Amino acid sequence: MSEAPPEGPETASRAWSPQELARNPHQSAEKAGKVRAMFASIAGSYDLNNRLHSFGRDQAWRRRAVRLADIRPGDAVLDVACGTGDLTEAFVRAGADEVVGGDFTPEMLDRAREKAVRLPEDRRPSYVHADAMALDQPDERFDVVSIAFGIRNVTEPSTALAEFARVLKPGGRLVILEFAEPRFAPVRWANRLYCSRIMPWTASLVARDGSGAYQYLPRSIETFLSASELASLVEQAGLRVVRQVHMTLGVCVATLAVRDA
Repeated sequence: MSEAPPEGPETASRAWSPQELARNPHQSAEKAGKVRAMFASIAGSYDLNNRLHSFGRDQAWRRRAVRLADIRPGDAVLDVACGTGDLTEAFVRAGADEVVGGDFTPEMLDRAREKAVRLPEDRRPSYVHADAMALDQPDERFDVVSIAFGIRNVTEPSTALAEFARVLKPGGRLVILEFAEPRFAPVRWANRLYCSRIMPWTASLVARDGSGAYQYLPRSIETFLSASELASLVEQAGLRVVRQVHMTLGVCVATLAVRDA
């Protein structure tokens, strides 16, 4: 049996118990509600923790995703599970004509909207409440669909991928950023040690969070699909995987797929 991850500060708002995390959190019947609760709890410190605990690499990963998307004049982009809007804004800066960010956690959307005021008014993305598995968007609406570190948190990834394929135009591109287990054993061991023993404590302290969000993170990575399994699931949704880019010693993988005409 897997050992329960170390606990962070306790609060009444705890979403994930140590017992649940000792099992596979993706199999929880209450996963969607728990994921929403934990992101609501950490929204205010989410960006700071991302920078600190990725050692600043999270923004480089997002920039690589934008380059893979190959933004062209007139492109419309949908950033699913947009969180606080970092990737959403990166698409704006890359020159996309229209950018929509969608998330199912109101607190994350509030933070994204607060950040967007830094952009010129006519270049700000629009933010909408969105469920990745039931997008309120018409067929063939977007040139690019993206999701960064979110497909792992969806209750049914295959359903979400089918939705992404539906709203993509023929020739449209899907970009997925997701954490992964490094393939090289020593790096995998070191990453697991950091993610399961160090980061949960320090991130929970920074966030003053007791929801279990940063105990959930390493368990959700360990028990999620491998990069190759995710690619197969993307193909099953009717998209063609063009390439996968392993970054930072395999800690993060970018998957690029297209919807053929």
